[in-house]
Amino acid sequence: MKLVIQRVSQAEVRVAGRGVGRIGRGLLVLLGAEKGDGEAAADEAARRVAGLRVFNDENGRMNLDLAAVGGSVLVVSQFTLGADLSRGRRPGFERALAGEDARPLYERFVRALSEHGVPVETGEFGAMMDVELVNDGPFTLILDSRQRPGGPAGLPEHGHHR
Repeated sequence: MKLVIQRVSQAEVRVAGRGVGRIGRGLLVLLGAEKGDGEAAADEAARRVAGLRVFNDENGRMNLDLAAVGGSVLVVSQFTLGADLSRGRRPGFERALAGEDARPLYERFVRALSEHGVPVETGEFGAMMDVELVNDGPFTLILDSRQRPGGPAGLPEHGHHR
């Protein structure tokens, strides 16, 4: 599971001109599920996002999480995060999980975030969406659930090869 996490002062998702999700201060999470991802990856990603200390405290240090600043999360499904750009100019999507398999993991991630006490808004799964945001920083992180927390970058979870 790959997540692009952007700290925002506001973000909104529209489908065919209609607003479907909107937050003020918080995080915009673009989520892409890949083959081999399961419920445990969704739960762990939600736990990590909920606990990220990426908001400034009174001393200007990144010490505060979403709960401490009253922040929300806007979660948007992003199939293209599973793209393989290693061959030629056209992305390959063999690693990306198909919609019918990705939807339950997306929904599980959203539910798990809510269970951590985080207010969550969403886009519309599988729809063409317009995403508008004000990136606060700019501040953007990439979370790959296959990388172990605290382990060397690029080392897959549980020592399995990709």
